[in-house]
Amino acid sequence: MMKQFTPVLAFASMISMVNAHGFVTSPQARMPGSAMAAACGNQVQVNQQSDNYGNIQGELQVASSQSDYNAAECDIWLCKGYKFADNKDNVQSYTAGQKVDFKVDIRAPHTGVANVSVVDTSSNSVIGQPLISWDIYASTATGVTSDETSFSVTIPDGLGSQCGTAGDCVLQWYWYAESIDQTYESCVDFTLGGDSSSSGSSGSSSSAVVSSAPATSATAVAATTSAATTSAATTSAAIAIETSISAPVAAQTTFATSARQSASPSEAPSSVVATASAAGSALPFPTDSAESVLSWVESLLGNLVGSN
Repeated sequence: MMKQFTPVLAFASMISMVNAHGFVTSPQARMPGSAMAAACGNQVQVNQQSDNYGNIQGELQVASSQSDYNAAECDIWLCKGYKFADNKDNVQSYTAGQKVDFKVDIRAPHTGVANVSVVDTSSNSVIGQPLISWDIYASTATGVTSDETSFSVTIPDGLGSQCGTAGDCVLQWYWYAESIDQTYESCVDFTLGGDSSSSGSSGSSSSAVVSSAPATSATAVAATTSAATTSAATTSAAIAIETSISAPVAAQTTFATSARQSASPSEAPSSVVATASAAGSALPFPTDSAESVLSWVESLLGNLVGSN
């Protein structure tokens, strides 16, 4: 039994090594599990469990003969069908502007293109531009270079709340080996916190605005109220002074007008007019001031008394 079983294991190991080409070893990338088996089929999951370095085209070859493969639920072109539900304990926490170091293990070079991007898992679409990319990657002519397996990416600004919940976003390493038409993917789940470079200052600034705005308003209101009170007091004083000055003037003017009207020949009774004409025709009626009118009346009365 052992003599027959050992070659089988060796053959399976050889197949695994042939298929194994590349995978992200750091940060912790998604791995296959039971949620993947439920969506992509048991055999596809077993294949990736034994060789997580394998490519998507190889998965599809296995899936094509499996009745439990559900293409829509598997969504195999997103993270090779590896599911967030199997990787909830491997979520990284990053901030905008933070540098993230990547390590990639490539076991066999095949010329192609590659990039690392932030991917929206709900739509399997890249958010913004790739964080790093290679026009020629893992070339068979030059071999795998150090900057293709050890590099850093910077978490971009502007993601907002898109990546605030675990499972919504991944950093996806994507390598398409054009020379053999094979696609390799590894996904790092992450959530986005505050901006590491500006969150402190922006929070301080925001706090300053909130705390200073009411103080400024209160100061302005107090100043306005004080000014209004001062203005009102000044105005009231001015009105009081003006009234005390103008009241006698008004009374004086009213009296003069009444004196004029009562002494006017056109409005006085005819008897008064006749007497005034006989007794004081030599005294002309004054029109220049109240005092002169009073003097005129006094003189008129004097003449009348003297004539009697």
